[in-house]
Amino acid sequence: MGQFAINGERLLANLDRFAAIGATDRGGVNRQALTRLDREARRLLTQLALERGFSVFQDPIANLFIRRNGRDDSLSPLVIGSHLDSQSSGGRFDGALGTLSAFEVLETLEDFGVETERPVEVVAFTNEEGCRFAPGCMGSTAFASGTIPTNWSSLPATDDGAEFAGELAATLQSLPEATMRGLGFPVFAFLEVHIEQGPSLEKEGLPIGIVTGIQGTRWLEVTLTGQTAHAGTTALMYRRDPFHAAVNALGSLFPAIMPSDPDARFTVGRIALQPGAVNAIPQTATFTVDLRHPSSERLDDMEEKIRAVVGDAALAQGCEATIRQIFDMPPANFEEGILSALDRAALERGFATRRMLSGAFHDALFMNRVAPSAMIFVPCRDGLSHNEAEHVEPEHSIAGCNMLLAALLQLPSLATVEG
Repeated sequence: MGQFAINGERLLANLDRFAAIGATDRGGVNRQALTRLDREARRLLTQLALERGFSVFQDPIANLFIRRNGRDDSLSPLVIGSHLDSQSSGGRFDGALGTLSAFEVLETLEDFGVETERPVEVVAFTNEEGCRFAPGCMGSTAFASGTIPTNWSSLPATDDGAEFAGELAATLQSLPEATMRGLGFPVFAFLEVHIEQGPSLEKEGLPIGIVTGIQGTRWLEVTLTGQTAHAGTTALMYRRDPFHAAVNALGSLFPAIMPSDPDARFTVGRIALQPGAVNAIPQTATFTVDLRHPSSERLDDMEEKIRAVVGDAALAQGCEATIRQIFDMPPANFEEGILSALDRAALERGFATRRMLSGAFHDALFMNRVAPSAMIFVPCRDGLSHNEAEHVEPEHSIAGCNMLLAALLQLPSLATVEG
């Protein structure tokens, strides 16, 4: 087939249209999962899909699917998309760019009368961000596992305390036009366009990143227990200060983990002291650790080092240490076959690219458990994301969408003919 391109003006107009749903005064978006605004965005996407004659489905976790039939509808579909929910002070591109790029690809296939051998489906996954209901990536997690964990039902929303089950039911009921279907089905492959959420592509002047995998993430909760006592009357030799132990441990870990391994990520995002009085030595010091690495073995090594260093620091201060693993997400490596299709697509379209690893997890991580998956990154200004100042240049939004279209047509077993 001859080369053809997406309608860039239409894509940019849709990005503006959806950014108005939950728009903030500072140019960002607050469209958190399973809220009234999230439902409004879903209704708009459904309306646009039905106007083009596409079929619309949703499943029990409220993942929204838009289907364009292929020549052989018995074949498993190629699924493309991302999510529509945002952070509370989020940007207008995180998630929405991937979903609307996928929909634009579907519209472009329709515009040019391209018949694909197999169906192509756009998906908007439920609650990728995880800021209103935790954990994130609920929709893709449930899709990949085929089940919705029972403990999700009573989860309270962080903004208004509403329970997950009720908000999910209200979201499902808000789209009577969408046909219900079961949770999970065979997928030929999954592709997701997303902003990089980092500065690499912008700094290197590259329009496209080909994502080879997603690094693993492990969260630890560290609790050091000592003895609360009067700040003014307790001499050093009598103190069992858990915060002193925490400071000493972190003072050793920060220079030891990341500087020696450029792929390692070590972050302490939360510290709490109890009882929290100005004039009292704490009874407990608790902090979290976010570890990330593309290798499961290195994650194990880093966790082992943390346990050893924290244990020694606690002992030195007469304290006890408890370390609890609260989250463990193994790394994902995308298959070479689908990555090669992305390489061919970039060559065909003349896009300069580089292969890169994702430092954040995305729906593609979970979809990779059930189908060959990959991601296309586009640069964002200053690497900012989860921020109202998040920005993608129009030409990069269009390039990412054209890359998705070209990749779709490069995948084997997705033969196409012009109508």
